Amino acid sequence: MDPGISTVKKAKIKSKSIMRQQYSATFKAAAVQELLKEEKTISQLAAEIGVHPSQLKEWKRIALQGLPALFSRDSKIGEQAKVHEQQVNELYGEIGRLTTPVNWLKKKSGLQPESQ
Repeated sequence: MDPGISTVKKAKIKSKSIMRQQYSATFKAAAVQELLKEEKTISQLAAEIGVHPSQLKEWKRIALQGLPALFSRDSKIGEQAKVHEQQVNELYGEIGRLTTPVNWLKKKSGLQPESQ
């Protein structure tokens, strides 16, 4: 047996449900990796790992769709970092605007001694 297939079989997770079987992301990735090697047909690979051929085709389609995102420079992480940075700057600005009146009120109420 191919070492790649044994890796695929080890990564398989069996669900407690009798109706559906769930597979880990590792299992799916290993199965697609074996499929992309094109050493075996989809039917042969499906029979070896115990997955329906149409399911393998779907996993391959999903993997190939996601590949361009791995190489793009404008990833979602970069966009999220920019949004986070903007939110942080807005919040610090608001803290500064709110701190000034609070300090003034403390000073005028006598809660905070005047600095000399």
